[in-house]
Amino acid sequence: MDPHRTTRPRHARRATGARRRNGSEPLTVAEVRTLARDRLIESRLTPNAISLTGLVLNVAAAVLVTQRYWLLAGITFIVGSIMDTLDGRYSRMSGKGTPFGAFLDSTLDRAEEGIVLTTVAAYFASRGQDFAAAATAWTIGASLMVSYARARAEALGVECKVGFANRATRVVILSTGLLFAKGASLGDFSLLAPAIYVMAVVTTITVLQRVLHVRRELNRAAMT
Repeated sequence: MDPHRTTRPRHARRATGARRRNGSEPLTVAEVRTLARDRLIESRLTPNAISLTGLVLNVAAAVLVTQRYWLLAGITFIVGSIMDTLDGRYSRMSGKGTPFGAFLDSTLDRAEEGIVLTTVAAYFASRGQDFAAAATAWTIGASLMVSYARARAEALGVECKVGFANRATRVVILSTGLLFAKGASLGDFSLLAPAIYVMAVVTTITVLQRVLHVRRELNRAAMT
């Protein structure tokens, strides 16, 4: 048995199974959740499969952006981003994770965000909104720098999770812009450009926060 696999005690599984077979007592929400988790762990599903599914969904979201299906693009992007968060959690929960899987997860996260933002930049450029297109390009670079700063800091032995423009925050902001883009069924106004401007600002601030944090921590370590 994999020592990293998370399972319930055998007697608890037998007791739950007995109640299910006899129908003497309905299962609680927690028991249903645990049973579903155990079945998922025992399945052939791998974290890498979840990561690749997230990639496919984000590529689909990018294609929908090019076709101006904003509402569908936003929903697809949200679902794909949820898959991005599930793969790491499932890897830890199931014990099926591998070093390559962790590398693949991080790499695809960066690629997926860039793919969607690139199509948004192309949309602005096609409409002659040069400033919005430039802000989107800046956001792509700054988002990559947020992740790169953390990776380099951790390579130096410094934990670096400071700043509020983490992946989840960026997903929320971009999803809002896509769902409320001009022509989406959720409104006749557009929040896409404002969302990009917000992302450009907060990602830049976060990069600066992480640079200053690493400098402070390294100086502190040098003095001890």
